[in-house]
Amino acid sequence: MLQALFVKDFAIVGEAEIGFEPGLTVVTGETGAGKSLMVDCLLLLAGQRADSGVVRHGSERAELIADFDLTDAPAAKQWLAEEEFDDGDGCQLRRVIRAEGASRAWINGRPATLAQMQTLAEKLIEIHGQHEHQALLDKTSQLALLDAFGDHAALLPPVAALAARWRAIDARMRELQGDHDHSERIALLSHQVEELERHALEPAEIDSLNETYKRLANAGNLIQGTSALAELLDGEGEYSLLRLVHRARTEIARLAQADPELAATGDLLDTAGVQLDEANNALARYRDALDLDPEKLAEAEAQIAKLHELGRKHRMPVVELKNHAQTLRDELETLQGAGAALIKLERERGDVERDYRAAAAKLSAARAAAATTLGNKVSGLMDELGMAGGRFEVEIEPSEKAAPDAQGLERVEFLVSANPGQPARALRRVASGGELSRISLAIEVAALGSDDASADAIATMVFDEVDSGIGGAVAEVVGQKLRRLGARRQVLCVTHLAQVAAQGHQHLRVAKSSDGASTQTQIEALDAKARRDEIARMLGGVEITRQTLAHAKQMLESADR
Repeated sequence: MLQALFVKDFAIVGEAEIGFEPGLTVVTGETGAGKSLMVDCLLLLAGQRADSGVVRHGSERAELIADFDLTDAPAAKQWLAEEEFDDGDGCQLRRVIRAEGASRAWINGRPATLAQMQTLAEKLIEIHGQHEHQALLDKTSQLALLDAFGDHAALLPPVAALAARWRAIDARMRELQGDHDHSERIALLSHQVEELERHALEPAEIDSLNETYKRLANAGNLIQGTSALAELLDGEGEYSLLRLVHRARTEIARLAQADPELAATGDLLDTAGVQLDEANNALARYRDALDLDPEKLAEAEAQIAKLHELGRKHRMPVVELKNHAQTLRDELETLQGAGAALIKLERERGDVERDYRAAAAKLSAARAAAATTLGNKVSGLMDELGMAGGRFEVEIEPSEKAAPDAQGLERVEFLVSANPGQPARALRRVASGGELSRISLAIEVAALGSDDASADAIATMVFDEVDSGIGGAVAEVVGQKLRRLGARRQVLCVTHLAQVAAQGHQHLRVAKSSDGASTQTQIEALDAKARRDEIARMLGGVEITRQTLAHAKQMLESADR
């Protein structure tokens, strides 16, 4: 529900902040006062493109802000969460239009595109004007309205789910069939799999190969180095470590005879001698195992080079080649078994299509019945709204899509004949703005139903000059229908007729004033007395008599009853 609208330096409005309530809010004022400016503001906040002409003369920019309560707008709340614009149960749309023509938009304080503003606004507000685009003119929206009116919520999901399943199977079949010769792909995969399985290694095996290569490549240095160490440990020289330790052990044993406390040091030297001896033996074994084998080195080099070649060929690290080989083998086995798989998928696709046709047929029957009911209801309301003899029809035509469609087997088109004897034409081609507004009102009222909540999920509806070209009893009926809508939804109506204005739950008056240098438009909410005076002005014009005031009071009391 729209809670507040803030306008600054827009057209001839300096600054205005308007609060809105549930029910029917009527907007009145003298001709030229700017009654439709609020509608223009909402259209711009709904993503309509703007030009610099909307900025108040002498100002740098115009600023528009609308605050909505999302309690009765679950679709909008879900969209905000999905797009990460959510901010509790409230929503604020803000737009700034600069004098040079540039504009910026925000949703809940976060920068947004006009496309995002438009998508969100479609879930918050529906504007019925004489020239503006309306959701009711779109075929997809017409189908959704018919389904909502007919309460087809239980019939739609199976149709959509089966259509999605059919598309998934069909896509898999096309993937298996492909656009190329399978034999070429199978031959390529066979070669790649055989090559990878022969040469690719597990990560641990690659580490071992690298260690082997490093050892073989440095075998000469290792043999030379270990030989030098062996000479240092137990060589023929006088100063080999084992000889020196042996001499130290002998000397400490002699000294320990004089002082037993040195025996512990002798034990340490004994241990050192044992460890040096073990180190010498280990070096000997290692040196004997070393092999200066050029053939093994060349083999390791070739294996490593092949791994890197395969890595470049398949564009991946060499440690991933083993897993890639399994992926290619899976694809190869799939292609080799594609024939059997295609037969199975084709049978499955046929079963799904049969189930889809059955589910869609139930939906089609329900739509046909709902179309007749909606057509009759709207036609009856058109007669009440001053289009006597007018006719409304919901035309159902087969969908042009050959494949199962999530929306069912048909599309709909709303047709209307505003006058007797004229053929019904598409609603989107109705020329008269006033007729279009009243037909839209009739559809909204018909979809509302007598007792149940409105089939239309939009919480706020705006009607701009819906009473254009009518008067008298028809105007009163239009007001009653709008008030009836207001009992279920928030409705804003710009009107110039007292019969419509009297039906409002809230009344806003737009007035224009000038000090000779500039012109200002003010918007104010009217109390009971001010409402009576405004209705009297609309009835009586310049001269307001006692009888006119009494008539205005009577109209307001009648509407309340």
